Amino acid sequence: MRLRTLLLPLLALPLLSACVNDGATYEIDGTREHVLSLIREQPYFWDSKLNLYLVVSRMPACMRRHSLGPATEKTKVEVYQVPSGAFVIKVGKKMFATETQTCESFAKMDSEPPEGLGSLKGTFRQKKGVLVFVKEDEADNSAEE
Repeated sequence: MRLRTLLLPLLALPLLSACVNDGATYEIDGTREHVLSLIREQPYFWDSKLNLYLVVSRMPACMRRHSLGPATEKTKVEVYQVPSGAFVIKVGKKMFATETQTCESFAKMDSEPPEGLGSLKGTFRQKKGVLVFVKEDEADNSAEE
């Protein structure tokens, strides 16, 4: 009886180890109070799809979590900032617009805006098995090396 009690949790361990539940953060103005965070969740170990969520936060004024839809571990999420201060989030071919003044505005975009996506701030991507945010100036430096 005791052996069975010990083996059951050990047999369940491989089922839990394949799930992904992680995140990374872009600090907009260098503080933890004004951020965009990407969260990846894999609800089932047998499914290669991840659910992506964007948390838009400007504390203490606002914080919201928005769904970006399904993706894979290899999906890169690019962050652009337009001159008005709003952000364009590009997930593969899909694009979303959001802002951090009220954190409520979030909309899927059908096409690129006529004035462009704005300046690329960086990319959320997987590096060595870990989700990280790579700032654009850091990406330029690593490409030169």
